[in-house]
Amino acid sequence: MFLRLLANRSIDLVFVVLGVSIIVFLMIRLIPGDAVAIMLGANTEITPERLASLRARVGLDRPLVEQYLVWVGKALTGDLGQSLWTGKPVIEEIGANIGVTLQLLLMSLALGAGLAVPAGCVMAYVRGRTADVVLRLLTIAGITVPSFWLGIVMILALATLAPGFPSLGHVPFTQDPLGNLARMLLPSLALALPILASLARLVRTAMLDALGQDYIRTARAKGVSETLVVYKHALRNALIPFVTSVGITAGYLFGGAIVVEQVFALPGLGRLIVGAIGERNYPLIQAAILLVTSGFVIINFAVDLLYAAIDPRVRER
Repeated sequence: MFLRLLANRSIDLVFVVLGVSIIVFLMIRLIPGDAVAIMLGANTEITPERLASLRARVGLDRPLVEQYLVWVGKALTGDLGQSLWTGKPVIEEIGANIGVTLQLLLMSLALGAGLAVPAGCVMAYVRGRTADVVLRLLTIAGITVPSFWLGIVMILALATLAPGFPSLGHVPFTQDPLGNLARMLLPSLALALPILASLARLVRTAMLDALGQDYIRTARAKGVSETLVVYKHALRNALIPFVTSVGITAGYLFGGAIVVEQVFALPGLGRLIVGAIGERNYPLIQAAILLVTSGFVIINFAVDLLYAAIDPRVRER
């Protein structure tokens, strides 16, 4: 039954990625401005002959369908094209920047999701008390405050309270592990706090629902300790919607990462995409966005399988 679920999800994954590739390819063409004209304008006089020559050289003179088929065919072999500006394979430029973004996303997700579970359990356990009200108000504030604003406030606060603490720029982990973690801490916190607030409220709601079930009352009647009731029996069922939300959140984190990278001057994939959009560097934009969206789809694919492992009822659907 699990293998059948895996096969069905794999087929869905293929069609979704194919649909995403079509959407990405067409949307890039809707960006105002001519990439060829921008390239020529930066170096020489623009003439119709030069525009036509360069457009033919980079393949932008072909019909859209042919351009898409050529792009997808090469992508299936691992060739995502070459940068219109540098001539380098875009996979190399992405590879040089994606590590920073992945570290930012993983640290943010670990902080947000890791702290959301105990915070949500505490909120559910102290329901109706002053601590619950205070924590709920804090989570509402955390959801409404944007990450980039938090980042700016953190930078200003550190500049005043701890001027020596590194808050901008990036140092490779292999070069200086402590310096790398110090510089990634603030952007990770700025990106994680809204996630923490949202997931903590979700865990609280799920825990309150689980704690009201008959099996919880039975466990308490048998003399099971409150710690085991909350963290073993109730939490297992409360984690089912939590896991789904974490998977979705991991995909949407990238949108916030683009802005946070700008605030903290991190040389990540977000800054690379923003620069490529300004240059109308179609191959680089297409490849980067396709990898990001495919990663989002794959994460949700993994969440579906994990969801089935946690809740056996899903396998029967």
